[in-house]
Amino acid sequence: MKETSIALALSGLSFMLSVIWGGPLLRVLRHFRIGKIIRVEGPSTHQVKMGTPTMGGVMIIVPVLILTVLLNASSLIGFQVLGRSVLLPLSVMIGYALIGAVDDWEGIRGPRRGLGMRARTKFLLQIGLALAAAFILQYVLKVPELDWPGAEKPISLGIWYIPLATVIIAGFSNAVNFTDGLDGLAGLISATCFAAFGGIALLQNQVFLGRFCFTLVGALFGFLWFNVHPAELIMGDTGALSLGATLGVVALMTGQWILLPIIAIIPVSEMVSVVLQVAYFKATKGKRLFKMSPLHHHFELMGWSETQVVQRFWLIALLFAMIGVGLAVI
Repeated sequence: MKETSIALALSGLSFMLSVIWGGPLLRVLRHFRIGKIIRVEGPSTHQVKMGTPTMGGVMIIVPVLILTVLLNASSLIGFQVLGRSVLLPLSVMIGYALIGAVDDWEGIRGPRRGLGMRARTKFLLQIGLALAAAFILQYVLKVPELDWPGAEKPISLGIWYIPLATVIIAGFSNAVNFTDGLDGLAGLISATCFAAFGGIALLQNQVFLGRFCFTLVGALFGFLWFNVHPAELIMGDTGALSLGATLGVVALMTGQWILLPIIAIIPVSEMVSVVLQVAYFKATKGKRLFKMSPLHHHFELMGWSETQVVQRFWLIALLFAMIGVGLAVI
């Protein structure tokens, strides 16, 4: 009970920090005209978002970074609130945020305005960071390689762990990025996923990891204060890439990464819709499986309003997150 209380307190604190500095950050972004460029081929209703301040992931990352560093430093004077185990997800979050920030900046002011970083360059950077994180997970932190629901002991994956972990981290970085397209969608889904895995971590007595997850949840709620429809601020790749990669690392640290397709059903569905759309388009020489991908745009073009898509997707995400937590404690 005590651990849950501390985790929730950290969530509240990070929420307040995000909301407090959100206003000044918005003014800075508007002053330097760091605004979103909307795809011409996207839904026409999104054109009104042109110029909305982006790179809002900074609003999430800074409070989490400050709290994590300060609370780790507090161990020097005898207060053990967070532990070194959270330094890996924190480092991954910052690393992918830097990739996303460069991508956002390239798309706004760089020579590839409207396009962002070259896909191959971004992919190689994502894989490189994910590979480094996978080695640390297996050989430094020595996390359980796979906890199967109902199994008494973790399953060893041997040489397959590194490539699997690399794919999970890089894959979910892109999955959350695909989810980021409607006001509040990526933030709500990410908060739900981190709350689920934070709960699993606390149930496993991974206290520090659980607290880190709920610190992130609070920061996400603070970001959503400015991101709900109509959004004053957009997450951008700065936030989306880092949140997805961090979610992958957190899931791997709990050993319950097999539950990711359930707990993170919306990001997985968004990513699968893109893969299927591209494959079907090539196979049929121009035909489309969905009206548009990622999946949320398909439902928009079917007539759902933006808020309907977000609310219904979040309800599905919440239901599946509860199912995932239930499976984790079998």
